[in-house]
Amino acid sequence: MPRALRASRLSGLLASVVLLAVAAVGCGDSDSGSSSSGAKGPDSSSAAGAFPVTLDHKYGSTTIESEPKRIVTVGLTDQDAVLALGKVPVGTTEWLGGYKGAVGPWAKDRLGGAAAPTVLTDTGTGPQVERIAALKPDLILAVYSGLTKAQYESLSKFAPVVAQPKAYNDYGVPWQQQTEEIGKALGKESEAKALVSGVEEKFAAARKANPAFAGATAVMATPYEGTFVYGSQDTRSRILSGLGFSLPKDLDKVIGDAFGANISKERFDLLDQDVAVWIVPDLTTAVTKLHGDRIYSDLDVVKQGREVFVQETGDYGNAVSLSTVLSLPYVIDRLVPQLAAAVDGRTGTKVAQPAS
Repeated sequence: MPRALRASRLSGLLASVVLLAVAAVGCGDSDSGSSSSGAKGPDSSSAAGAFPVTLDHKYGSTTIESEPKRIVTVGLTDQDAVLALGKVPVGTTEWLGGYKGAVGPWAKDRLGGAAAPTVLTDTGTGPQVERIAALKPDLILAVYSGLTKAQYESLSKFAPVVAQPKAYNDYGVPWQQQTEEIGKALGKESEAKALVSGVEEKFAAARKANPAFAGATAVMATPYEGTFVYGSQDTRSRILSGLGFSLPKDLDKVIGDAFGANISKERFDLLDQDVAVWIVPDLTTAVTKLHGDRIYSDLDVVKQGREVFVQETGDYGNAVSLSTVLSLPYVIDRLVPQLAAAVDGRTGTKVAQPAS
């Protein structure tokens, strides 16, 4: 399954999982020493005065009594907010692959001198309970996740768990709320708000520099099992909204209560926007296949050169899929010039790939 879909599709698989026994909490783990309990990033100021703190989520509320020292991120992108706030998790959950500690290049300097986190995996059967327990966490973050109630209850037996917010679809939490919720959990609420404001200022600067974005329509899609379109609650669509674009008016009506869905060729009108951003496996074969579809290739968005292609693999595509407080500035620097070229009103303008 493409990584552009993998995280959100896990929620459907997790519902049928048979949990590992929590009696295995005491089991050892050969990787458990990969990140020390005292390791911290650049901002290691004490947050002791902020505790206890209680956070509401999909399965009730969780109280964190004191400043956490050993944090495990079950949420597939939660590590970036933790690192941005000056903490280094002892464990992270793999999603994209290829990065030591599941820490991308946009976040790597936040490790400081600390060891990379132990990387856990979730292949669709739920969190690795035994390995998480062996890391002896005092906080488990599952904000960007599809955690089930049974999994939440299982993990809560040996550490406080902050699950996904109930106001959004699984894997649908906006990056702003994700950052702020994690900030509260770490006793760094004001720092989290400042981080969010900084990234929002970068979005605002991009909108100001590109007035053509305002009022223009855009859609984010990927050629997974046909044509898969992302809905308004997906983090990737929120990049477009944050830059001033409007999403197709019938988008969520077609998709329903989900992060996205495959559409039939009868609804290819959803793709015929002022710009269509495609997350593709590669920039050659996949694009050729798309343009080989007679119905799609006859749309104005294609004929007028208003497509943007982002390769799924590689740092750029990974940063788009993560859409975190640390990866978004990286994305904006690369995506905005492509979007500007696509909507400049000149069909001959080439939408070039970022230089790096």
